[in-house]
Amino acid sequence: MFIQLTEDKSVKRGPSSSSSVSEDLEMSTDFSGYWKMISNENFEEYLKALDVNIALRKIATLLKPDKDIVQKGDHIVIKTISSLRNYLMEFDIGKEFPEDLTGIDDRQCMTTVNWEGDKLVCVQRGEKQGRGWTHWIEGDELHLELRVGEVTSKQVFKQVQ
Repeated sequence: MFIQLTEDKSVKRGPSSSSSVSEDLEMSTDFSGYWKMISNENFEEYLKALDVNIALRKIATLLKPDKDIVQKGDHIVIKTISSLRNYLMEFDIGKEFPEDLTGIDDRQCMTTVNWEGDKLVCVQRGEKQGRGWTHWIEGDELHLELRVGEVTSKQVFKQVQ
């Protein structure tokens, strides 16, 4: 597949021999920016489903982490920043990679992030079934739905300039 920028800065896509979903869908959202948490629902239940000990769960639910996201094409870096610990996730869309979740629930998993329309959808294959997350933007808000098994947590972040 080829991508060509036309003079009016619109994107012209050529034929693709690839069957990759991430290549066939046009990326319509840029997640780049600095985001501050404004709400965090059902997070303790999510951590409980991950078997995080009660002391760490209580501390984690008090935190209001920021997100610093840098997106360059299909390469994305998400830094989650808090007073307790920081977490760095760097990936290329559609490429599975080993993710070290030390400091979160101390597990390893194989992770893949893909575009589904204008949403980033992550699947984390490992010890816990049904684990992953979805990111999307509405206005100046970044939404994050965290999943493990049947439990979901919803976080909302506001973009800061």
